[in-house]
Amino acid sequence: MQTSVMSLQNPTVAFTTPPNYAARLSNLLSLSGYTPLWCPTLLIQPLPSTLAPFLSPHSLRTVSAIAFTSRTAIQALLQAATSLSHPPLPPEGPTFTLAALGKDADLIDAQFLSAFCTNSNRLCVLVPPTATPTALAAALGDGRSRRVLCPVPRVIGVNEPPVVPGFLEELRRGRWVPVRVEAYETRWAGPRCAEGIVTASEEGGLDALVFTSTAEVEGLLQSLKEFGLGFADLRRRCPRLVVAAHGPVTAAGAQRLGVEVDVVSSRFGSFEGVIEVLNVTFSRFRV
Repeated sequence: MQTSVMSLQNPTVAFTTPPNYAARLSNLLSLSGYTPLWCPTLLIQPLPSTLAPFLSPHSLRTVSAIAFTSRTAIQALLQAATSLSHPPLPPEGPTFTLAALGKDADLIDAQFLSAFCTNSNRLCVLVPPTATPTALAAALGDGRSRRVLCPVPRVIGVNEPPVVPGFLEELRRGRWVPVRVEAYETRWAGPRCAEGIVTASEEGGLDALVFTSTAEVEGLLQSLKEFGLGFADLRRRCPRLVVAAHGPVTAAGAQRLGVEVDVVSSRFGSFEGVIEVLNVTFSRFRV
């Protein structure tokens, strides 16, 4: 592969990540010598009022675990819990499991635990070795007909990816009774959300594109259509464009939508993994 664009010292890497993840990924890109170009295709809004009724002591008495499949779900639950007059989970009772993926679990810190229950000894934080919903369902083990609260998004403007429905079905197969609650809203960022990417491609200044979820891909495609473009047009304008996916779930979703992925992070518990695959890809072109 030969290209003058990729020989640049600071390749431009566009990413479509929602605001709550953007600063972390942008910082990692900058530290690794890339020029970040943030073009969010999704916007996220917590819905604490929707979640709060599920956090009453009466409701939680029938629940044995909470399974978080995103960072936003943890933030939404913390916001809902801190809006209450007292921590929602009673201090006495059986062990209660809080399950999360990869770096997302860092948010289940001392502040979170104290806001959720005054007795931290009652709580068990579970993080599967692989940061996928499938691994999370497996780590929870045999549910024995117990209830697990699942804070998930209300998706608006794009189709709901199969990740959450698939996760809920895996929980059912594991003899859990999942309680789905829409804890936050994931909304398409609008018809012009791809403008920065379109402009960069016109100027030949787009070297890589990072997706961290399937819905981001769909949001980008919808916006490109508003500009009279398809993803093939980006490839035509930038024939050496590197498309990177944060993990195999995102890669599979992009492929279903017709977007070919060039590199996939195999260490997807944090964004360091996708930075690593970009570094390997671009290292040969850097002088």
